[in-house]
Amino acid sequence: MKRLTGSLVALSAILLTLGAVTPTPESAAATKTATSSIPIDPTTTLEMHATANCVKAENQCYFDTAANLRGADGAYIPFPDDVYGRQNTTLRSSNRLVYLDSDFDAANTRMMKSIGAVELPTVFFGGGPPEKFMVHGNTRTVDWATGQPKTDADYIVCAHIQIVYGGVNLTSPDACAQTTYA
Repeated sequence: MKRLTGSLVALSAILLTLGAVTPTPESAAATKTATSSIPIDPTTTLEMHATANCVKAENQCYFDTAANLRGADGAYIPFPDDVYGRQNTTLRSSNRLVYLDSDFDAANTRMMKSIGAVELPTVFFGGGPPEKFMVHGNTRTVDWATGQPKTDADYIVCAHIQIVYGGVNLTSPDACAQTTYA
């Protein structure tokens, strides 16, 4: 009996040691970001940012997109006063059985819903700080068949912007962030 007890104590010590030194898997983060950029001239770059975040406890996904100019020193610089911008934000899922019930908060924006993706074209007039060139919103991913939340679906946010001012007419590459619920 003493031999069995000693063996169990030794086995418990080994398992406890393995549990302490074995790394635990990291949980998947729900927030994903993406950035794309294109040079305007040797000192200025046009950047496009997209962020997607799905919160399972709320049955809700959130998105943010932002465009900005970045100077040679890495600092954000305001858009010129004569700027015209047209941004397109696309919300979608790779699961074709998902309906995206979306809403947004941005001036001069329309929502184009379809069976699949949701398109949000936004028009910007006049310059200003990067905060002016942002689109925020949220989406509920819903099962087409039941109308219930579908939290096992992925969520994809892509955005690009066309900027026109003083001899510059440039379209950024797409910035796409893809996430799942966590």
